[in-house]
This record gives sequence, structure tokens and C-alpha cells, in this order.
Amino acid sequence: MLERHFAVDLITQHHLGKIVKRHLTDIECYGAYVLNLESKQVIKILSKTTLLASGGAGQLYSTTTNPPIATGDGIAMVYRAKGIIENLEFVQFHPTSLFNPGETPSFLISEAMRGYGGILKNQLGEKFMNKYDERGSLAPRDIVARAIDNEMKIHGHDFVYLDMTHLEEKALKEHFPNITEKCKSLGIDVAKEMIPVVPAAHYICGGIKVDMNAQTWIKRLYAVGEVSSTGLHGANRLASNSLIEAIVFADRAVKHAVEHASEYQFAATIPGWDDSGTTHPEEMVLITQNLKEVKQIMSNYVGIVRSDLRLERATARLEIIYRETETLYRKSRVSLRICQLRNLINVGYLVIKMAQARKESRGLHYNLDYPRRIENK
Repeated sequence: MLERHFAVDLITQHHLGKIVKRHLTDIECYGAYVLNLESKQVIKILSKTTLLASGGAGQLYSTTTNPPIATGDGIAMVYRAKGIIENLEFVQFHPTSLFNPGETPSFLISEAMRGYGGILKNQLGEKFMNKYDERGSLAPRDIVARAIDNEMKIHGHDFVYLDMTHLEEKALKEHFPNITEKCKSLGIDVAKEMIPVVPAAHYICGGIKVDMNAQTWIKRLYAVGEVSSTGLHGANRLASNSLIEAIVFADRAVKHAVEHASEYQFAATIPGWDDSGTTHPEEMVLITQNLKEVKQIMSNYVGIVRSDLRLERATARLEIIYRETETLYRKSRVSLRICQLRNLINVGYLVIKMAQARKESRGLHYNLDYPRRIENK
């Protein structure tokens, strides 16, 4: 158990001087290069089997319920190691996070509040959900998120409201004590004032392609949890399914790894990390500004509602940031911030490319140029 360490890259035959190409079936993982965040040194950790449980990539977006460490690290590492990534276009946005600019992660306003009787209203005080779905505020997450997104765009507003003021005060506050306290800390009495809410990036359904034993395309490498793509979420995850998925596939991964560990040997000739010729990055502002721009690009062009034009613009703008960041990475000593930025750019690129490849609207992916789902015949 190594705390204050950050995985930089997976070790494969590439580090032995062999050519590794995507879709080859003989790629093997021998461990990882890992950054000690205190000593600033990169060490190599060799392993017979390696398991990734690095979570999602909510930090791609300006507003997210994910913690700051959700920077797509595992997905990016496997992509660079020539593994298979799939279904990243399916990004789930929770429709109602508390609108409180500057707070990261965003505080979640539970869907149970709408189930309890909460009603969504725009800043003009209008109930708007029935314009989009006959179920009104009780429509599924993706429909509600798109409706809120559209209301914000057509009125030029930064948020909408969730109205609970028509409900009995004592019971309301007993049902939702944590939300009540959080809102109270911001000067909002949920029984007397409407709650400002905004959609937030919440969960990525795709990720590293795995089989039923959580094995990735790369041999000796497993992936579990949100970093993986098991196929169980389809194009639109149901609430709480991710927990049982993580438990089941982690169990299967461990059993499979134990069963086959005796077939593997530790790689003996892996070189150490070479950072000769690099220096500490002189200006942290280069990293922080690029990160801010990545979030803006993804939020504005690759968010809840997309279009071919938006995706093209996102590609062009992200390409510039990618080139700048790779140049900086090559000449800089490895740091946590530059690694996370680099990983987010890799994952953002994959989200865009997979969104462009899907010429339909399905589940969490909605493209204005292909509003109808296309059925295979």
C-alpha cells in the first residue's frame, strides 16, 4: 500500500524496445511507472498481474460531482499502452447538482427530492418539464438533464430551480437532513426558498473494454469499476448499478488472477524511468490555463447536447492544447498536475472521436444532427 503515489504509465513490451500496435493480441502488462509525490521520483513497480481501479473522468467538465482526482488516468494509460477503449461517448450528467460556482465537486441534490414531490422551474418561475416529457419532473435523468440544459440555453441562465416550498416543512427536512444543512450553509431555506440546480458530469458508462473476468485487451491487466467498460450499463446507466458491478467484477478479477498468476514471471529487463534532459516546469500557469480550457471545450461542445459542428470545433481546439501539453510534458520533469492534464486531454479526445463516430442519438449521447435513434435491421 503506497500512499501519495501516482501511476504515470503502464509497462509493456514497448519499454523493451518492441513495436506495440493497437489490436495486436500479444500485448502484455508488466507493471507500472509510478510517481512518488513526495520525493518527485518515478519508480518502476513490476507485477505478474496488474489491476486498474482508478475511477472516471468527471474533471473533463467544469461542473461535476466527481472528486478532483477523477481525471481519467486509467483510461488514458491503457489507451497509450495500445489497449481497447470503447463507449466513451456515453457520459451521464446528473440533472440536479447544487449551483454554487467554485465548489468542486458539486454537491448532489438527490433525485429523491423530485420523487418526493419537487418541481423543476426556470428562473421565470415556469414549470417547464412537461414541455419535454409527459412525466414532468419525474422523467429519467438523461431527459431531465437535456431539458434543463435547453432551458438554460434559451433563456441565457446559469441554473434552474428545484421547488420544494409547497411541501410540509417538518417532514421535508427530516427526509433530507444533509441537503437541508448544506443549503442552510449557503443561506437557502429549502422549505421557503427554491434550490438553484444545474446538471453536472456524473458517470462515464464506457472505458477500458473488459471481458467477464475483468480482463482487458492487454494480457495480465485487469480493470474494474468506473474505469472499465463491462457493457452492463449500456448507453444509459441506472442508478446504483455501478456499485454491484464493481463488487462482482473485482471478485472475478481476483479469482482469475490468482488462478493464472503461476503462469507469469516478473519481467527482468525493464529499464528505469529516464528523465534526463528535463527540467521542472517554469510556469504552472501553462498547466492551469490549459486545464481550464479543456473543461470549457468539453462543457460547451461535448456536453449534454452535441452537434457535428460543436464536435468539430472541440476537435480543433483540443488539438492545439494537446500539442502544447505534449511539448511541455516532454521537456518537463513528471508532476501530478501535468500528468492529470495529459490524461484528461487523452480521454477528452476519445470522448469526441467516439461521439463523432456515432451517427445517431442513443441513451446519454444526444446529437442535434441525428435526433432519432437508428435501429439495426
